[in-house]
Amino acid sequence: MELILKSDVENLGFADDVVEVKNGYGRNYLIPQGLAVLATPSAKKVLAETLKQRAFKEKKDIEDAQKLAKKLGGFEIKIAAKVGTGDKLFGSVSNADVAEAIAKEGVELEKKFITVPGGTIKRLGQYEASVRLHREVITPVAFEIVAQAK
Repeated sequence: MELILKSDVENLGFADDVVEVKNGYGRNYLIPQGLAVLATPSAKKVLAETLKQRAFKEKKDIEDAQKLAKKLGGFEIKIAAKVGTGDKLFGSVSNADVAEAIAKEGVELEKKFITVPGGTIKRLGQYEASVRLHREVITPVAFEIVAQAK
């Protein structure tokens, strides 16, 4: 079944992508939730026209995202966490903690656009998260987890 996505769907695609899915997934989930519509020939023509009109705006958005990516690359992010024996953390550090640390540097990002390796981190050290600023601009952000002062 061929569908046109109306919004971003995790592990499937971005808004306005034409995707091929199984019939049940499309009919029972994507279409009723309002996440997609059938990709009929007329709907594809409308999509092509919309994408053509949006191309100029998209170019500006990509340039802005690339500027923000350069800015994020220059940050030295340190996240303080409680530490137990050795270098193990009490709890863990997730994408929400990274988003909060980036916000302290002056850039507001939603945590859903930040991917931390393994989902959560449970040890001290240097790590790298990937931040999706635009569908075509994904940048790595280095951060360090340090022991919290007692």
